[in-house]
Amino acid sequence: MTGPRTQSHLTVLLAAFALTLAAGVFAQDNRALEDMQKFRDILREDNPAELSEARGEQLWAAPRGPNKVSLQQCDLGQGPGELKGAYAKLPKYFADTERVEDIESRLVTCMQQLQGMSRAQAIDGWYKPNSDLESLVTYVAAKSKGIKIDVPAAHPKEAEMYAVGQALFFRRSGPLDFSCATCHSEEERRIRLQEVPDFLTSAGARNTMTQWPAYRLSQGAVWTMERRLIDCIRQMRWPEPGYLSDAIIALQVYLQKQANGGVMDAPGLKR
Repeated sequence: MTGPRTQSHLTVLLAAFALTLAAGVFAQDNRALEDMQKFRDILREDNPAELSEARGEQLWAAPRGPNKVSLQQCDLGQGPGELKGAYAKLPKYFADTERVEDIESRLVTCMQQLQGMSRAQAIDGWYKPNSDLESLVTYVAAKSKGIKIDVPAAHPKEAEMYAVGQALFFRRSGPLDFSCATCHSEEERRIRLQEVPDFLTSAGARNTMTQWPAYRLSQGAVWTMERRLIDCIRQMRWPEPGYLSDAIIALQVYLQKQANGGVMDAPGLKR
């Protein structure tokens, strides 16, 4: 029979073992994160997303669609054909569509208005690696490198979308009772070794939003912010929102406004 002193000693030993094991796991996690960051730093010098950017430049200038014209007169909010800084100021309200549009929905608008494509033609294969929209978004985003994010959400419809996006960010729903805030409202949180940004702080929001679109190492492809958000929502087991939906654009208005002042450095690198 084990006496009280022996039981107490065993409890202390087990506690010490648990702490040692936890410390070992934490050290391994830190080493894995350090190795991952080194790998990112190496790739950053020759980011594979540059291939998508180059393809996007070709698509921007190529005569396409039924009208056989390029996108060089597309107005992304800075005036026809003006790309510098355009991505950093999106999403925003456009009078010609009377809608708040992000970079992807605005490009689709231009493909319809200028090139004569149907919506179905414009978004065809948007989710596939090296899609036309992925390449165009990467090209346009790169033109904002070094420019600060500036999404004031001042227009009434922008302010409305910001409020919707904020509500969606905190809304708990689905079989897991998850919200965006479940993962993204605490500093230094990690999931499966992945650093999870805290979007409630300007620093956390800027660190992430300035990097998208990004080349995802785990996918071997560039992902746009729309694709990333749709995948996040899928992982939360919510009903999957439609591509270019107001819900996804509203979330972007909220996240971009949280990141105001961050200096764009896209395309980035993500796990």
